[in-house]
Amino acid sequence: MLIKEPLNVQMEETYQQMARETLEELDWCLDQLETIQTHRSVSEMASNKFKRMLNRELSHLSEMSRSGNQVSEYISTTFLDKQNEVEIPSPTLREREKPMCHISGVKKLTHSSSLSNSTLPRFGVKTEHEDALARELNDLNKWGLNIFRVAEFSNNRPLSCIMFAIFQERDLLKTFRIPVDTFVTYVMTLEDHYHANVAYHNSLHAADVTQSTHVLLSTPALDAVFTDLEILAALFAAAIHDVDHPGVSNQFLINTNSELALMYNDESVLENHHLAVGFKLLHEDNCDIFQNLSKRQRQSLRKLVIDMVLATDMSKHMSLLADLKTMVETKKVTSSGVLLLDHYTDRIQVLRNMVHCADLSNPTKPLAVYRQWTERIMEEFFRQGDKERERGMEISPMCDKHTASVEKSQVGFIDYIVHPLWETWGDLVHPDAQDILDTLEDNRDWYQSTIPQSPSPPPVGQDKELNACMDKFQFELTLEESSEREQGEEGDKSTPNHVAQDCSQGEEDDEEGKKEEEEDIMAEEENEDIIEEEDEVAMEEEEQEEEQEEELKSHLEVRPDKERLSDTSPVEEEEDSSSQADDT
Repeated sequence: MLIKEPLNVQMEETYQQMARETLEELDWCLDQLETIQTHRSVSEMASNKFKRMLNRELSHLSEMSRSGNQVSEYISTTFLDKQNEVEIPSPTLREREKPMCHISGVKKLTHSSSLSNSTLPRFGVKTEHEDALARELNDLNKWGLNIFRVAEFSNNRPLSCIMFAIFQERDLLKTFRIPVDTFVTYVMTLEDHYHANVAYHNSLHAADVTQSTHVLLSTPALDAVFTDLEILAALFAAAIHDVDHPGVSNQFLINTNSELALMYNDESVLENHHLAVGFKLLHEDNCDIFQNLSKRQRQSLRKLVIDMVLATDMSKHMSLLADLKTMVETKKVTSSGVLLLDHYTDRIQVLRNMVHCADLSNPTKPLAVYRQWTERIMEEFFRQGDKERERGMEISPMCDKHTASVEKSQVGFIDYIVHPLWETWGDLVHPDAQDILDTLEDNRDWYQSTIPQSPSPPPVGQDKELNACMDKFQFELTLEESSEREQGEEGDKSTPNHVAQDCSQGEEDDEEGKKEEEEDIMAEEENEDIIEEEDEVAMEEEEQEEEQEEELKSHLEVRPDKERLSDTSPVEEEEDSSSQADDT
């Protein structure tokens, strides 16, 4: 008893101390809550923080070179919801007379006349390469399926083929009682409303995003998280998300006072149009694939699809990323590692980001496929630039074929947009996306290695820094407080982007490159002159030292031996001579 009582007293004191500390922490939390801006959501504050971080990084990038400035402007205007202030021309009389309630782009097409369950092709499309197509579709559930070969073997019907294969794979036709002929009629009509003459935003891109969404829906961390209706909505949203895309940006439509921009009040112009066309096509003959859904199911599906397609507006990127980052910081998982998404708001948030990730997935695909996508998007950008040049407009960033740096644009695109998004998605579904992230890093390194280097060698001592900047991403997001670090970066100017600045020298156009080369040559000549002068000074100093040493030796030799012995001991003599030498 005598031993136990002191122990009990000690434990009670410990508990009391812990209670006091807990109360102090709660008081601190209450103080913070009283001062925090409670009218702003956590995701909004995170979004603003990320925007500030990205703006700071882009300002460094824009200072490096003309091409760096162009990449910075492209990212800023496309992904940060910044619009250029331009003088909008007034509409012509003919344009004013157009009925605004009309959904443009919808064409009258018929596909159902020759379709029946008995004559339906194996993959929903007629092709002479059925076996080759079957081999390609063996990768339907894998990341990196080559959609270009699917298009080649499906008689240029990649979207129809992919949609049919995925709905068969997931048994969605049976689950929602979708007539097969109606489904094929709708997807073929939908594919016909994608423009084949648009280089990037065509049915190939739609098929790629749909297949990528299908794979992401199957990630182990999201196993059995979504309902069948939510899966149906996600795949439908991916399929229609760019239908009737004209091959120009929202900002171009706004700047040219287009009918679409007027109809949608400059807000997510193309995304609103894609939705309108996608749902309007359901009213065409034998195209209502949702005919057997209940009224409530149709309403829920429509709400989900609208939410997901509007999230593909790239100006909403930072808000989406902030939502995803906030979710990662607070995520809950089951014992088996599956995400717990009990509320609708959580599930739609993940679905929004999933389709957004699929839309920005080109750099995560095998390099050969990624390079084809890069060629296509740059071709589309350059066509828009040509239209702007013809109209006398200011050419949009990355749309001037005479000045754009394709390689640097891809490195910047990955560093500042794609990698932060996919890294956050990888944190959410860890470790399911590790292979995707590895491929992304490899592709980034490849494009980095293809950037034309400056003809003049870098300053001595910076080789390691140059190699370091090639081996790592230039932009990392964090929700942690970083004010001290940011101040330090501003104080000593030693951010990774200053290393990137060294990496990017010489990427300006030819005239600036020649000037830089001449300056480098002059600097090298000046350095050589300085080195020669330093060598001469050093030689003179050595000669003076030798003369002084000889004088010292001769002085010591002249003195009598006795005198030397009487003045110093041998040890002192050595010390004296060494000290004199040191002084010399």
